[in-house]
Amino acid sequence: MSRNHRRGGGGGGGAMAGPFVVLLTIFFTTLSHASPTILSDLNAPKFRHSCLAKSALQRQISNEELSELWTPLAHQGWKPCTESDAASMPEKSAGYVQVFLDGGLNQQRMGICDAVVVAKILNATLVIPQLEVNPVWQDSSSFEDIFDVDHFINALKDDVAIVKELPDEFSWSTREYYGIAIRPTRIKTAPVHASANWYLENVSPVLQSYGIAAIAPFSHRLTFDNMPKYLQHLRCKVNFQALAFVPHIRHLGDALIHRLRYPPSEDNMVSNNYLREVTDHKPKKGAGKFAVLHLRFDKDMAAHSACDFGGGKAENLALAKYRQVIWGGRVINSQFTDEELRSQGRCPLTPEEVGLLLAALGFDNSTRLYLASHKVYGGERRISALRSLFPLMADKKSLASSEERALIKGKASLLAAVDYYVGMHSDIFVSASPGNMHNAMVGHRTYNNMKTIRPNMALLGQLFLNKTLNWPEFQESVVEGHQNRQGQIRLRKSKQSLYTYPAPDCMCQA
Repeated sequence: MSRNHRRGGGGGGGAMAGPFVVLLTIFFTTLSHASPTILSDLNAPKFRHSCLAKSALQRQISNEELSELWTPLAHQGWKPCTESDAASMPEKSAGYVQVFLDGGLNQQRMGICDAVVVAKILNATLVIPQLEVNPVWQDSSSFEDIFDVDHFINALKDDVAIVKELPDEFSWSTREYYGIAIRPTRIKTAPVHASANWYLENVSPVLQSYGIAAIAPFSHRLTFDNMPKYLQHLRCKVNFQALAFVPHIRHLGDALIHRLRYPPSEDNMVSNNYLREVTDHKPKKGAGKFAVLHLRFDKDMAAHSACDFGGGKAENLALAKYRQVIWGGRVINSQFTDEELRSQGRCPLTPEEVGLLLAALGFDNSTRLYLASHKVYGGERRISALRSLFPLMADKKSLASSEERALIKGKASLLAAVDYYVGMHSDIFVSASPGNMHNAMVGHRTYNNMKTIRPNMALLGQLFLNKTLNWPEFQESVVEGHQNRQGQIRLRKSKQSLYTYPAPDCMCQA
């Protein structure tokens, strides 16, 4: 071929070059005007810590190390203890208590537990709590959509009277009713972590006058300190026994767990429906082990942290603009440098960094890893770094068909409920960063004495800042820094939540 033809000059090649150049011009012009978010997705690195990643990909884990990693926690001298020693319910209810709960699934879960206790304090009847539409995920799921109402009421029948809905005489007491005017039956001044006495002094008179009290807002409106033992036990009973997910969530969760423990062989992978076809297949080998990773790395968290995640100027600009739009630029972390934030453990771990943590702790590339998360900022380009280290990583979408996921599609609370259920049945649970899901799972698994890895954020931040560390040094520091962060009992301190630290309020020394 002549030089002119190779360079597109003359003949048919020239005729083709015009439209091709135009297309390229349109593409790059469009890209140059694209939002910073699009550019950041394109620029998101595969490996930011390339030297560590290279060693992690070549890691060899001994059978002894794997055995130690997957060995369940030894008994720690504590057992669940939620027996109530309170007096029986009063013969006559003081009235009806309504609560309106905002936030995500796990924040609402804690609010439900507190609502039961407030009703107990007031000798009142609790109306099944109303869940507000989540402003972030636009999820309108109700209590009945998520939790088994009949089980909830029956489990607490000896503690608190609970009704599914108000009687006709109080049917006017709705969210809309309280949203358009000041109403004497609404309690809107409950302080954060209010005492039991506050409710007796401020809500009881409303019940006496009107027979009903609606408390909103209610999240975090009951103290954890100086509470009678029987009320703390009741909180524990609600959280760990009364709140069960609806059957379809449990059934889907059980199917995912089965597929993680008994992965189909290549011979079974003959159609798009192979997962359903082998779910009930009796495996020749015993059940395999799996870990659940709650990866919290969404756009909100990335932006609010004010950290640099290696996506370049375009990504930093996109996150800065997002901070300005959502929080008016008022983010405390913005006044610190990236190095300061990381050394203090204030930067969420990226998928790559979580992968390096797991690899250093002894998880090998044959690990069955279930990914529990919403959309990851940076998309598959960022997740690919984690997937390279753990090629058997799976999630709801890869384990279940679209038909099986139909009832939870687009519903953030139901998706989170499935993840919670699977997480409670995993051999090991790892949370990438603190948050309500982290707190709820750590508390629940502590209650059941299950291995749960809590990343040492400050240590990891400092390690990832040190670009001279080799793999043995990194691994040694990670292992040493996480010896006591794998589910060991930590006694609750003043002002701490018993939903995260269930001992000693929910547990007794065996």
